[in-house]
Amino acid sequence: MQPKYRRIVLKLSGEALAGDPKDRDKKFGYDSQTLADIVAQVKEISEMGVEVALVVGGGNIWRGIKGSQTLGIDRATADYMGMLATVMNAMALQGALESVGVVTRVQTAIEMREVAEPYIRRRAIRHLEKGRVVIFAAGTGNPYFTTDTVAALRAAEIDAEIVLKATGEVDGVYSSDPKLDTLEKKAIKYDSITYQEILNQGLKAMDSTAISLCMDNNIPIIVFNLSQPGNVKRAVLGEKIGTYIGGDKQ
Repeated sequence: MQPKYRRIVLKLSGEALAGDPKDRDKKFGYDSQTLADIVAQVKEISEMGVEVALVVGGGNIWRGIKGSQTLGIDRATADYMGMLATVMNAMALQGALESVGVVTRVQTAIEMREVAEPYIRRRAIRHLEKGRVVIFAAGTGNPYFTTDTVAALRAAEIDAEIVLKATGEVDGVYSSDPKLDTLEKKAIKYDSITYQEILNQGLKAMDSTAISLCMDNNIPIIVFNLSQPGNVKRAVLGEKIGTYIGGDKQ
């Protein structure tokens, strides 16, 4: 089967790299099997001819808002620390991808030339055209922006056809928090929903800035569960998984 999308941005949470969220011993750092599973899925779609850009969070190492609140660190400094955490995760992904033969480049919004390239839009696009996986790290280079917003911004800049938001806990967008409301059967999963409905209802699929950026640039989003093997390929092929977010319902 031919992929429906030829150039994508795959957004990974930092927590996803730590393994099963139900395992309390795996809240931080890296889980080798989880990392291998992610790499295998990325390699599979790359070999199908899909141009893949990755954006990864840093929550398995540091969360800026939480650090600011609990340690008394000012928000801007805490956010910069979070950006550095995303660079560590990008380097971990790069090493894992290249160990299985996937040529990868890391580009950072904060220059650190000893470990990565600076973010240059045209260079990133050229890497993608050559079949290299590009990992965008260090956020936008500015505090107060989430990695969801980075995914939307980079997708617009490189003319990606879709943003795939891979989660480790839920399999789509729900009307309320499924972890809290499943027992009462109040949480309803949406197969398809519009950008405006997400914003109007205040749903936590992605932050509002990211949703607005995608809406303004007509970039659809698919929110799905990464832990199920083959889901990245299914999304790229256009199969109905997770929740589709767009200008119109799918």
